[in-house]
Amino acid sequence: MNKAIKYRTYPTTEQKILFAKTFGCCRKVYNLMLSDKINSYQVSKSFGKQTPAMYKEEFPYLREVDSLALANVQLNLQSAFKSYFSKSRKRKNGFPKYKSGKHSRKSYTTNNQHGTVSLTDKSIRLPKIGCVKAVIHRKPDSNWIIKSATVSQDTDGKYYVSVLFEFDDPIITYVADRTNAVGLDYASDGLYIDSNGNVGTNHKYYRESHDKLARAQRRLSRMQGSKKYEAKSSNYLKQLRKVNRIHRHIANQRLDNLHKLSTEIANQYDVVCVESLNMKSMANRGFGNGKATLDNGYGMFLLMLEYKLSDRNKYLIRVDKWFPSSQICHCCGALHPEMKNLAIRTMKCDCGLTISRDQNAAINILREGLRMLNGSFDAA
Repeated sequence: MNKAIKYRTYPTTEQKILFAKTFGCCRKVYNLMLSDKINSYQVSKSFGKQTPAMYKEEFPYLREVDSLALANVQLNLQSAFKSYFSKSRKRKNGFPKYKSGKHSRKSYTTNNQHGTVSLTDKSIRLPKIGCVKAVIHRKPDSNWIIKSATVSQDTDGKYYVSVLFEFDDPIITYVADRTNAVGLDYASDGLYIDSNGNVGTNHKYYRESHDKLARAQRRLSRMQGSKKYEAKSSNYLKQLRKVNRIHRHIANQRLDNLHKLSTEIANQYDVVCVESLNMKSMANRGFGNGKATLDNGYGMFLLMLEYKLSDRNKYLIRVDKWFPSSQICHCCGALHPEMKNLAIRTMKCDCGLTISRDQNAAINILREGLRMLNGSFDAA
């Protein structure tokens, strides 16, 4: 079993220079290998085989950086071509593109060979870099083996190292109680509403920082360097970092909130039933709330919930998105087609039930999820 832990690092000025060189060399090798593959195919109808060692004579500065980082670039390019020619994923992956020096993500991956990557109480050791000061907020167990480390730099200038560990699957003796269950229905105003009537959160982090972000972007647009043909001034780059810092603050707020909510649910319940929704499509359907849909981060919330429940030997049941959860009265089972109108926020049934449409949907999702779970156990 593999698990990665991401640590914040504080490199020195010399280490920052080495990181920048490694980022640039990895991008350079990727573009050279891609160009040679394209030229080789045009001549011989074969992509040929390229390695980073082929370019070290022509570009001697490639010897200054970690060779394993360049080797991983070769594997990444091979994976990109494999994904492009794979029939099952051909529609999702286009032909590999050149990496831009301005817009590509600054990161590289190096492997652990005979202890070249290691952790101490206050630092991380990396090949060619040395010991980098880091905040080790979570220490691995003694039987965890370091496989690789991925160094990255965010747009706000902060550095991170994601360390990948390998360990044996833990023996989980906990048996989930199928009666301890909850249903979650997506709500654009509050992330979700569960079958007990509880609302997830009312925070809208992007909207809360919208005015501050707009002022920073307005100031950025007036500086020298905002036009394509202009040279980037030092004030422009400084203001750009401020804008990126606001974006990162919004993302961190959202991530922290989603982690807290998903951990609370995973600890409290053994079975969680949700709808299988395509959030990207919902944001682009023209409902007028696409910004709120993406600001919630519901898709990321479900991914967190899935792996946290799996680690605890619990269940996440996904109900089909076409299941009419909002149209069925959970009390008598009557169907209400008028509930297709999203403007109707309260269900009133002839049986005397009056309830919020979202809570009613969450209860129906819970019942359908338990039916699916019990059916799978009966079939087994």
